[in-house]
Amino acid sequence: MRAVCLQHVSFEGPGAFATALTDRGVRLDQYLVPQVGLPKDAGDLLIVMGGPMSVNDSDPWISEETAFIRSALLAGTPVIGVCLGSQFMAKALGATVRPGKALEIGMTPVRLTPDAQQDPVFKTLPDTFDVFEWHGEIFDLPQSCVPLAASIIAPLQAFRYGAKAYGLLFHLEMEQAGIDALCRKCASDLTKTQLTAQDVKAAATPHLPTLHRFADRLIGHLLAPGR
Repeated sequence: MRAVCLQHVSFEGPGAFATALTDRGVRLDQYLVPQVGLPKDAGDLLIVMGGPMSVNDSDPWISEETAFIRSALLAGTPVIGVCLGSQFMAKALGATVRPGKALEIGMTPVRLTPDAQQDPVFKTLPDTFDVFEWHGEIFDLPQSCVPLAASIIAPLQAFRYGAKAYGLLFHLEMEQAGIDALCRKCASDLTKTQLTAQDVKAAATPHLPTLHRFADRLIGHLLAPGR
């Protein structure tokens, strides 16, 4: 099997998703889309990562990637969209992506929706749990999608399209090195939220093993036969 990962900046990679794929013997091909363009196909699993840009920006690669993701979704390819990746999914499915009322950075409590109790992956989670976030934009629920989680700032934190595609505004995959890189590369966001890198890292570190277990479970579900 082959997974395809679309990256938008070098410092937001697949993290714990890569570990979960390697553990299952799945090949992972990574593409830094703004520099190298899109792959020929979406593979057996498409992972769309984060980045500081907006899906509403006018760069030609953004509209091209949106169309690529739409094709993968309509073809029934398993997809995970993370942060910007979930915004790409929402836009590809016709929903509006817009600025939220505040930045969500660091560990944030989210709550499951009633629909999440029927989801094969989310039903294994507690009703409220903490996730790692770093975003300023939110989105509406795309048509034909199932809402799975919400926070105070973002009424939609996660959704599912069909049986195989999950949009996650939060990061399950984030590892310590990724948090360090975000704090360096996006330091202006910390200033806006009056947080320090030390605050963010200290709060996040104890939660990473739990988030990585969820990431592994999600990968396992999407790769399992007979979904």
